[in-house]
Amino acid sequence: MILKIVVLFLVVMGVLAMFGKMHWLGGKRFSSSKCQSCGRYKIGRGPCSCGKGNS
Repeated sequence: MILKIVVLFLVVMGVLAMFGKMHWLGGKRFSSSKCQSCGRYKIGRGPCSCGKGNS
């Protein structure tokens, strides 16, 4: 019984990982929201907190 639960959990985690790797689910949006100079993700529309990146 416990073995079935563990196997089911691993299958569900594998499916979620595959969905997370798909780039058509917003991956392009996240890669375009990085700062060009420091590489950190920008939150909002303002400039990066490093002071070097554009808005």
